[in-house]
Amino acid sequence: MPLFDYFRAPDADAVRQALDAGGGATPVGAVFDGIEAKGVDPSVVLAMMVAAVRQVPWSADLVDDRLVWPVGVEQDPEYDGPWVSELNTSARDVLAGAGDLPRVAREWARIEELGGNVDVADAQVFVESVVDLARRAREADEPLFCWISL
Repeated sequence: MPLFDYFRAPDADAVRQALDAGGGATPVGAVFDGIEAKGVDPSVVLAMMVAAVRQVPWSADLVDDRLVWPVGVEQDPEYDGPWVSELNTSARDVLAGAGDLPRVAREWARIEELGGNVDVADAQVFVESVVDLARRAREADEPLFCWISL
């Protein structure tokens, strides 16, 4: 299962420097404030959390991301990771402004991509950790990033 770690950092340059220095290892914990989120990809599973917060249907534009590390691999079909993408600020701000986290967790725990049967209490703990990270990022005026490894 692919690994996804979400973190906040001052900017993409700081991320590139940290990943280059660390050989591509996750910067969560060692370098940047973040959370491990195995199986929670940004464009679908995290976007479904954003949809639950906003109380709208999922759509592909709820979480946009752009590759920031490593530079130049967009054109390399042989490259198999890891990668780091920067998430759009609007997704960060929606998550940071989330209310009624028990409702969000109940809805999100039922999504098909998570098997439809995640324990709601576990989902709420995870939702709270994502929301707290987004709030810290917004407070510091920092973007959110996602480290991805297959």
